[in-house]
Amino acid sequence: DQTESKAKVIALFKDAESVKKVNAPEKIKIILDKTPFYAESGGQAGDAGTLSTDKALINITQTYKVSDIFIHEGEVQKGTLNVNDTVLAKIDDERRLDIMRNHTATHLLQSALREVFGSHIQQQGSLVAEDRLRFDFTHPKALTENEIEKIEDIVNAYVQQCLVVNKKSMSLNDAKSEGALAFFAEKYSNKVRVVAVGEVSRELCGGTHLDNAGQIGVFKILGECAIAQGIRRIEATTGRHALKLIRETERQIAQIANIIKSPKEEIITKLQTQAKRI
Repeated sequence: DQTESKAKVIALFKDAESVKKVNAPEKIKIILDKTPFYAESGGQAGDAGTLSTDKALINITQTYKVSDIFIHEGEVQKGTLNVNDTVLAKIDDERRLDIMRNHTATHLLQSALREVFGSHIQQQGSLVAEDRLRFDFTHPKALTENEIEKIEDIVNAYVQQCLVVNKKSMSLNDAKSEGALAFFAEKYSNKVRVVAVGEVSRELCGGTHLDNAGQIGVFKILGECAIAQGIRRIEATTGRHALKLIRETERQIAQIANIIKSPKEEIITKLQTQAKRI
């Protein structure tokens, strides 16, 4: 819920050895008494960001868990950091927002897949990073181009409706009675967190999410393939990374048009004509 907080350094590790202090430019693993950083879990990438004091700055490149202990891994950029120091722990807000776009979009993608193909669609794995999302699901055959476009259209329609994203904790039995989806062979405690996007998606999930689906901006499927018998994979991207992809595609089309000396809207016809001459 927070993007920054004060925290106390309770342990430092350098090359797997416990140490009392570290200096720039040493690489380090840090344990804090509390943290706003999300640790890699459930397919979602861990947060990056900084830890700072008046005399030190540490760049955190990844966060993960060992049992229930959060490990902040990074490099001391300047100064000295000691055990028992108080630091300002601050995540990379923009990167976190990119991850949240992709995570909320993953929930909408599963809803769209179930809308198009039915309730046999079940999550078999996922990756939620800052630049893309990956979703593995049960389905017996490859998706057609028209089916991919339909799924993309459904997700973008959800985005354009600016559906509100609600997160609340409840008992596992109450979550199941509300119809929350729980897949990917996860083990759940008696108290769980339910993430609902409007009335179209309701899942058990401990990851970070947007407050409104409209913040996704745009959803774009990058590709679809088989990863095992009866299991398909969709990769997609959202927000500014989707916009970057669209602009790169437009630049390539413009370059092709320039090379064959044709207006962009006529390049397919001209290329087809040239191909017949070969």
